[in-house]
Parts: sequence; structure tokens; C-alpha cells
Amino acid sequence: MLRTLNAATARRWADLAMSALSAEREAIDRINVYPVADGDTGTNLLQTMRAAVRTLDEAAPDTLGGVFAALAKGALGGACGNSGMLLSQAIRGVAEQLRDCETADGVAWREALRRAEELAWQAVAEPQEGTVLSVLRAAARGAQQAEDLAEVVRSSTRAAIDALAATPAQLPVLSEAGVVDAGGRGLVILLDALHAVVVDGEWLAPNSPVPAESDRLEHESSFDYEVMYLLADTDAERAEALRGRLGELGDCVSVVGDGADSWAVHVHCDDIGGAIEAGVESGRVHRIKVTRFADQQDAYARDVAVLACVPGDVLGEVFAGEGADVLVTGSIPVPAELREAIVGTGAGHVVVLPNDLDTALVVERAVAGQSGEGPEVVVVPTASPVQGLAALAVHDPHRRRADDQVAMAEAAAATRRGELYVADAEALTWVGRCRPGDILGLIDGEVVLIGEDLTTTARELLTRMLTAGGELFTALIGDNTPPELPGELSAHLRRAHPEVEMASYPAGALDSLLLMGIE
Repeated sequence: MLRTLNAATARRWADLAMSALSAEREAIDRINVYPVADGDTGTNLLQTMRAAVRTLDEAAPDTLGGVFAALAKGALGGACGNSGMLLSQAIRGVAEQLRDCETADGVAWREALRRAEELAWQAVAEPQEGTVLSVLRAAARGAQQAEDLAEVVRSSTRAAIDALAATPAQLPVLSEAGVVDAGGRGLVILLDALHAVVVDGEWLAPNSPVPAESDRLEHESSFDYEVMYLLADTDAERAEALRGRLGELGDCVSVVGDGADSWAVHVHCDDIGGAIEAGVESGRVHRIKVTRFADQQDAYARDVAVLACVPGDVLGEVFAGEGADVLVTGSIPVPAELREAIVGTGAGHVVVLPNDLDTALVVERAVAGQSGEGPEVVVVPTASPVQGLAALAVHDPHRRRADDQVAMAEAAAATRRGELYVADAEALTWVGRCRPGDILGLIDGEVVLIGEDLTTTARELLTRMLTAGGELFTALIGDNTPPELPGELSAHLRRAHPEVEMASYPAGALDSLLLMGIE
């Protein structure tokens, strides 16, 4: 249990919050009924948080204040939708309050929540009860009676959960649809993620019920378009005048700043040109985004997919047989090829198994280069196909996504990987010098054995891998694997480790003689 927040724990919260929003994105989208049932509140919150974390990655600050300042800057620049605008202001409020702090105790955090509430309410031209604003206000007030950090975070999160449950009684459109406020649900997830960081992984909020697919929510807007842009070269007076002008053109008006010289603008209206011209008269407009509500609909054929990167067709058939979509890379994929495969799954949420360290680097670059459109992508770090199969074995598309991703990552990390190679040149390894033709045994990428006889070296490598225990031995058999080797290893297990099961799969062309995994 933490007594203070610092830069490292704030960073951990940002990563966990982004992961939790990713897991709950679809559920939040499906309860999005106010102010417009355009099914994108979860997506907008996630994209805003992703932009915030991307800026944090680039800045790499080493103080608590610096972390939240970077998150606030990124959230404002990447804010999507009304919910994203409000999130950016909440983070800005925290950043302003903790600007000069190396750490924050409970008292400092409750003051940060108070400032977050203040700025979020100021951001909206016509604040409405029963929305994320009500939930944030309850969180800030719930924190006021505590001083210890864990109690402040617990009290604010519980107050937010209660306030979220009360939103249908405050907003008739929510009551009619039988849902809670979507933005409020997103805020609860963010607060709960902090509670999980502070209180040893404990989550407080239950999953909110969502309507069935056949009960898609409908709430007509008075306007057809959502207009957003960033505004520079202006000041608070002109920004306030712009807010008033946009209020004459439409509703859901937000004109929010970063406390310096950048502003983000949001409005629902019919007169797109008028909304943009009003901004041009107030400063320098850039990064314009216009969305037609009628065009916003579920673009995905299924909810979730697992995409496995594999070196050949034979191994691809193994992963496909276990339920994964497959990208046969041959060697290392290019980012464009990977992005095409991700979109090609037709899923709104894609879990990628790179199954190779070099491929993992390409995958991370491709995912980081996403524009914000398209499916949500999570990369589970798998350095070998044996780890990919272990992760795929525990995948459950019906489980809460954050929990499923953790389970897959844990299964992969818990799988020790071994490889057998024939040395093709003389080299110095951790266990001595090898010569061409020697048999090399590797565990987790490091040479641990040099032998002359393949079967003997394979048995010894397997014995070493089982030193720390294990229940399942997986062998991926390549085209160049001697056909008698799997049988020799199976016999060795029956004699020396009868408690360990063995599963073998054909793997086609491999650089190694054999890939081994211990779970």
C-alpha cells in the first residue's frame, strides 16, 4: 500500500488506466446515449488517454508534476469528443495542483481532485447533472474527509461509483435506456485504476451492465455534425468570446486550454463552416476534425481477435487451429503489412502475439504509429512461438479484457523457452567457445550448453529447463529436426519426469533444430 505518489507510480497509473480503458472501450461505447448516442465515448476516452501517454513517453519526465504536465499536454492535443475534452481538463487540474511536487500524499491528491473538478465544470458551456461532471464532483467531495493517500483514493473511488449508479435518476434519457452515464463510467475506471496502483492491485468497481446488441441505444441529436479543432495564438478573453459564438451555432460546446497558449474546441452543430470561421476569427485554427453522427456506427464484424505472427504456413496452421488469426511473416514484417493484417481481422480489439523479439520491435512501432483510427491493439510480449501458444491457451474472449491481457502476458512470461541450434561458425559464448557443427542449447535466448551429440544435448537442455519445475513440455518440430528426437525426449520424460506432459506440433521451416517450452 502506497503512502505517496511519485513519478514512477503516476506512470504506472497512466499505463494501467489506458489498459483498463482499452478493455472496457466497447462496453462504454455501447452505453453511450448522452448527449448523442454515437457509440464512441469509450473510444474517445481511450484515444485521448493514448495521446496523453504518447506525450509522456516522448517527454520522459522524472518528477510527479512533470508526469502529469506531460499527460495534460498530450490529452489536450489529442482530445477526442466531448468526453476527451473533459478528461484533458481533469488531468490539467491535477497537473496544475501538483506542478512543483516530487511526491503527493493524500492531502495533496484530494486538492488535485478538487482542482480537476473545478476545471472540468468550467470547460462546459451548459453543465448537466447526471454526467461525468457529477461523478467527478462526487469523487472530489468524497476525498475531502480523508488524509491518508489510500483512504483518499478509496473514498473518492467509492463516491464516484455511487454517483455513477445515481446518474439515471438525474438524467431521464439514461433512465429510459436503462444505463449509467458512459463518460462517468470511464472516469470510474480511471479512478479505480489509481486505487489498484495504490492498494496492491485491488479493484473496487463492478462491471456495469450493458445493453444487448439488439437493444442499440438511440438518442437523436438536434445537430448533424461534431466539429473539433485546436486553436493557437489567442487568449482567454477571445476564447471565452468563441465559446459564446459557438453556443449560438450548436450545443455541447467546450473551449478549453492548457493554461498556456493552446486551446481545444468542440461543438455539435450543423454549420461546419461557421464553427471553423469563428475559430479563425479568434486565433490560428489547426487539426480540424469533423464527424457526421449518421456515419458513426459499429464498423467491426467481431469484438476481439488474436493475431499471431509466425515464420511459415505450417506453424500458422497450428495457431489457426487454436483460434488465432495468422500473419505469415516469412522474415520480419514491415509495419504496413502488420497494420493491414490487424485491420483485416475485422475485430474492434486485436491482441498481437509477435512470437519473436525482432518482430516484437516492429509490432511496437506499428502500433505506436497508429493515427487513432481503427481497432484497439494490445501487444502481448512473446519472444517465441511456444510462448505465443501458452498465451493463446489461456485467452478467453468473454473475460474482462484487462484481465484477459494480464492472463495471456503472465502465461507467456511463465513459459521458459529453449532452442537447439547447430553452430555454423566458431564463436565465444557464455559457457565457452563453440566450433562449427557443435550443438548449442539455449534457454531464454542465452547459450547454456555446448554438446557434440544432439540427443544427449537435447535431454540435458530439457532437464535444465525443468529444474524450476513445470507441468507441460511443448516441442515445435521443424523440417530439419531428426525424426527420432521427439520420441527420445518423450521417453526421457517418462523415465525422469513422469509428472510432465508433452505436446508436440509440426513447425515447418525453422532456423533452429527444435523449439521447446516449459509451462
